[in-house]
Amino acid sequence: MMTPRAAAPASRPPGASSKARERILEAAYELFSRQGIRAVGIDSIVESSGVARMTLYRHFASKDALVLAFLERREERWIKDWLQREVELRAVDPGDRLLAIFDVFDEWFQRTDFEGCSFINVLLEIAEPGHVVHQASRDYLARIRAFVGQLASEAGVADPDAFARQWHILMKGSIVAAGEGDHLAARRAQEIGALLLRQKRTESVAVRSPLRR
Repeated sequence: MMTPRAAAPASRPPGASSKARERILEAAYELFSRQGIRAVGIDSIVESSGVARMTLYRHFASKDALVLAFLERREERWIKDWLQREVELRAVDPGDRLLAIFDVFDEWFQRTDFEGCSFINVLLEIAEPGHVVHQASRDYLARIRAFVGQLASEAGVADPDAFARQWHILMKGSIVAAGEGDHLAARRAQEIGALLLRQKRTESVAVRSPLRR
């Protein structure tokens, strides 16, 4: 009498693994965006995503790995798909695009679900400079500054890097002010920005075309 062969383990449907990863990441995205990374534990993400803890750790070896994936997705959605896209749609002139950043911010600050900048929040929550999450937050903020620097260069500013650092201070400061409840923070920052842009453009023209004696 032949012994029946053991049944083969049921295979997971194609794409099941990627779907589970997506559910985890989406749950983490919502929770980290709203509550910060320190306040959100793995249990909350497991509950919100509806996956087992082992499944979560199969896709993300640690909470830090999940935070890094969150920051990557935040860059894709917040910087590329939203901020840069909106700025490019609203203006053509590079100087106007710089100012349009604050028009986009103004609409953002009026929303009831305004959650602030996750890169700033994570940078402050993980204060150790050598921590991989802290460094990643710095890198994402630097890429925002690089976007501003490119616009400044196209606008004819003589020192686009220095200008981008000044402009980025206005951007970050307005976000913090909006978090404090100042719903006009973007408009106030835009007024200061317009003065700064005018000054730097004037200085650049003077450098390129010195007065002849």
